[in-house]
Amino acid sequence: MLRGVQILRNKNSSTRIQHIFQCSYEAKQIWKQKLVQMGATTEERLSKKVTHVFAINSQALLQQLDGQLLKRFKPRVLLYQWLEDSLRSGEKVSEDQYHLLVDMEGENTKDKSLVLKLVNENTSSADELSPHNEKIKSDVKKFKSDAENKGLSEVPNSPGSSDSSPLSQTLTNPIPSSTLHSDLSLPYSPPDLNRSITEIFGKLINIYRALGDDRRSFSYYKAIPVVEKLPFKIESADQVKDLPGIGKSMQDHIQEIVTTGKLSKLEHFETDEKVRTISLFGEVWGIGPATALKFYEKGHRTLEDLKNEDSLTHSQKLGLKYFDDIKTRIPRHEVQEMELLLQKTGEEILPGVDILCGGSYRRGKASCGDLDIVITHPDGKSHKGFLTRYVKRLKDMKFLREDLIFSTHSEEGTDSGVDTYFGLCTYPGRELRHRIDFKVYPRDIYAFGLVAWTGNDVLNRRLRLLAESKGYRLDDTGLFPATQASGGKRGARASASLRFDNEKEVFDFLGFPWLEPHERNL
Repeated sequence: MLRGVQILRNKNSSTRIQHIFQCSYEAKQIWKQKLVQMGATTEERLSKKVTHVFAINSQALLQQLDGQLLKRFKPRVLLYQWLEDSLRSGEKVSEDQYHLLVDMEGENTKDKSLVLKLVNENTSSADELSPHNEKIKSDVKKFKSDAENKGLSEVPNSPGSSDSSPLSQTLTNPIPSSTLHSDLSLPYSPPDLNRSITEIFGKLINIYRALGDDRRSFSYYKAIPVVEKLPFKIESADQVKDLPGIGKSMQDHIQEIVTTGKLSKLEHFETDEKVRTISLFGEVWGIGPATALKFYEKGHRTLEDLKNEDSLTHSQKLGLKYFDDIKTRIPRHEVQEMELLLQKTGEEILPGVDILCGGSYRRGKASCGDLDIVITHPDGKSHKGFLTRYVKRLKDMKFLREDLIFSTHSEEGTDSGVDTYFGLCTYPGRELRHRIDFKVYPRDIYAFGLVAWTGNDVLNRRLRLLAESKGYRLDDTGLFPATQASGGKRGARASASLRFDNEKEVFDFLGFPWLEPHERNL
């Protein structure tokens, strides 16, 4: 159940909204951000100016709000599903089927509490009231019919259902189950009306990352999705001062950009030889901040200079050789074609193997910097040794071209049994190199790998912090109880992880609102 209180005002219509839930601070920020996308700002208490109240259900409403206040101010009470469905559809849907009606018949009872009833007395949940979910049910019926025609004997009851994971489907005419993930993903298409701001922030991310200042780099990384999702062009920093991730310093940057069209901090960095050089070297795959600084101190100033550096590793030499290739983004449709090729090849080697592309592709981005391929097998054992055979076949096909990292642990049972390959690949018929990563997980920890390799980094960080607040350590191989070190400090993680069948179960356990992949561009 969700509880808690927050009040918002609609900027355009002066509509004030109160929404009710209980969750972590980070989860609360997600809901707040979603409401801001609908044109709302935050206030502190219910008043006569509040026109709408959002609640997950009637119990949450009555636990958090005095019924007499509701009776006095008479706001419209809506199910939270209205917000979800409005965001999915890209416009505000009709409120008619989302009302929680307030019945004043409890007015003369001893405890003076209010009795709330759903519009539809036979409906037990917000999901069943949602027109969007009625459409999903219709789409799923069609999906089931299409799947049965293709030889799929069982499909999930609904998208994201925890009752029937795509990994556990039985195929009479095998189709990679990862195809189900791709079919149900949606493109991420933010308004992006403030590109002048996000492009400058993107450059600062790379500069601070190259300088080893992860904290500042991450602050700009968090701000970009917030700004690019705004449905209006920013004309003043006052318009964004209440948004999550936009602190005083970020507001000052935004104000300078919208006023002058540039940012003095970035101009300073771009004219500083040391910063400019270290940033450039840091963009070479395999070169971190410390190594970039070392090369600068040795007198190197250009990528041509680096080609004469004797201490370069094999991976760094490849990163330098294909520097321009690796920086070239990959159109979404090409990633989709390569994912299908990878699924087909994997199925030929190991029937039933689950192969999908995570990262920005799974989050619906229009282009990708690289390919993050997450792999498992539903039987929990056939994944062992698969990556070695898979890489060989892909090299024979001239799809994989150069190796960067290759480590196998599944057969030895070390490193949680996860096999890893990082390398360079080419789109069929071209020589342009793209970065590609393979991670092969045992089925029982696959959900954690999928969460981690879908991202984004902001979400992953929030989930890790939330896990730590509950006494756990979260990474791509599991959720582990944290041990206690001397002096009450948190020690190393325990050796055994909790087990979850799918991503939603991980989110639910941590108490974080479920986000579909395309909603994870935080």
